[in-house]
Amino acid sequence: MQIALAPMEGLVDDILRDVLTRVGGIDWCVTEFIRVTDRLMPASYFYKLASELPNGARTAAGVPMHVQLLGSDPGCLAENAAFACELGAPVLDLNFGCPAKTVNRSRGGAILLREPELLHTIVNQVRRAVPVSIPVTAKMRLGYENTDQALDCARALVDGGAARIVVHARTKLDGYKPPAHWEWIARIQEVVKVPVVANGEIWSVEDWQRCKAVCGAKDIMLGRGLVARPDLARQIAAVARGEVVEPLTWAELQPMLRLFWAACLVKLTPLQAPGRLKQWLALLTKSYPEATVMFDLLRRETDCARVGRLLGCELQSTP
Repeated sequence: MQIALAPMEGLVDDILRDVLTRVGGIDWCVTEFIRVTDRLMPASYFYKLASELPNGARTAAGVPMHVQLLGSDPGCLAENAAFACELGAPVLDLNFGCPAKTVNRSRGGAILLREPELLHTIVNQVRRAVPVSIPVTAKMRLGYENTDQALDCARALVDGGAARIVVHARTKLDGYKPPAHWEWIARIQEVVKVPVVANGEIWSVEDWQRCKAVCGAKDIMLGRGLVARPDLARQIAAVARGEVVEPLTWAELQPMLRLFWAACLVKLTPLQAPGRLKQWLALLTKSYPEATVMFDLLRRETDCARVGRLLGCELQSTP
């Protein structure tokens, strides 16, 4: 069994990847999508979104990081994929699942699920451009408006050369509204011969158990559920081994929050840093009542020094 940390634009960046992978249970993670349009992107652009590349494409905890590209031009994606591999990407992932309107309007992400032939062409050209030793993988949803082409899209990705596909078990129009239609993951696994990773609406060990019972997926990708409960992957991995581990307490989470805050101060501007902390706290409120109290204290706070004091840490440096 493998457990992956999902790529989520504007949420799971290199800062949060670093913090979450230190907790344990995560086998690999994926960058936020690197948008490819009509040219070869510079190395600095890759390093901005995939800062782990110079460190062997691993987080500080040693968890492998895969590089994800998003776009619709097969040739340009292939060229950038080859360059990403030169920079050290161990796995090249392609995004066909992003539901954001701005992304879809520019012909990226989930809107390409309307065009299975284009999916095949993109994966095929990327596969040809990437060294044979480096897997090409893909992430998809069940479709754009509906699931009519879900199986065709999955076949197109695998026939094009995808070694694994992650399926977020909702359509673009579903967004993130529950439920996730896990039964479709089983249907997709029936028509392709590569591993299919289950993704969507797994917030607890019990959700994972239900997902597995419905679709039979061996591997899972966790997104908001893992951000809201940082030890969810560790909990699931333990149960899968027949073991039990104590859940992460709010007190044990405090050093992680301070580590996250310190990294925000280094990477982000004083205007950006408080917002990033509040974004994570907002999801933590789903699992920790104490997070609600802290979020209420910080809701309108914009001064980095006062934020640091409320977190119980001294302001070590400023951006």
